[in-house]
Amino acid sequence: MIKAIDYMNYYLSAPIKERYDKARVGELVCRIEASRGAEGFPALDAGQMIAQMDDAGVEEVFLVAWTMFSYWSQKILIETYLEEIAEVTNKYPHRFVGLAGYNPLKIVDSLRLVEKGVRDYGFKGVYVHIYGFDIPLNHPRMYPLYAKCQELDVPVSMQVGYVLEAMPSDTGRPIYLDRIALDFPKLKIIGSHTGYPWCEELISICYKFDNVYFGVDAHMPKYLEPNVINYIKTRGKDKVIWGTNGIPWKPMLKQIDELGLSEEVKLKLLRENAIRVFKL
Repeated sequence: MIKAIDYMNYYLSAPIKERYDKARVGELVCRIEASRGAEGFPALDAGQMIAQMDDAGVEEVFLVAWTMFSYWSQKILIETYLEEIAEVTNKYPHRFVGLAGYNPLKIVDSLRLVEKGVRDYGFKGVYVHIYGFDIPLNHPRMYPLYAKCQELDVPVSMQVGYVLEAMPSDTGRPIYLDRIALDFPKLKIIGSHTGYPWCEELISICYKFDNVYFGVDAHMPKYLEPNVINYIKTRGKDKVIWGTNGIPWKPMLKQIDELGLSEEVKLKLLRENAIRVFKL
């Protein structure tokens, strides 16, 4: 069995989930988000996560210290603090990997935290959720982050494609990665969430640039677009990285097995590409 690495997940402990649930009171809820039910994703501590990881055959999971801003009410919806993630990654160093977050409204503070996460806590990169801020990924407020990550030699992962929350999706068009990659040719960039419904945009940018990668996460594999499955199997086999975005590991990996991937491709998707890109 391949020991999978999930490059895109969250730490939703009971205190973090309580903060998130309180902040979301009164928010507009769109159809897909509402389909999860009132509970949404359940709270899990690190021990519970590890038990589920072992059951599914997952070796390591990336946890993001992320910031989500509300387009609807103009406030922070969720902010997972650096120290909350570092506590888990320090306690279980071979099971969890940290990613710092970024708030483009607090550039100086965010850059300080990114550097602290990488240098002091051994975090392996940054994750960005841009939509609620209502600025595109290639906005000037994002460039200090890209410069800092290129300096630190760590990847930036960012959600591209549509967003299920009540936020405008067009700020996350994958085509924005084109300009970022031109201006930061040594920065490793991961377009997460497949770029749907603009998957072909993300595929084209990954094909154009050596330093742009394709995140296969946030969608159950049986619903992946045919062009995405073909990309995984062929010219994208060295550019695709698997994650869940909080979807349970066991059913997701079962559906990966049903895609008809060769063992070589599956090993790269589930493990080897993440090791190479994040220098694990």
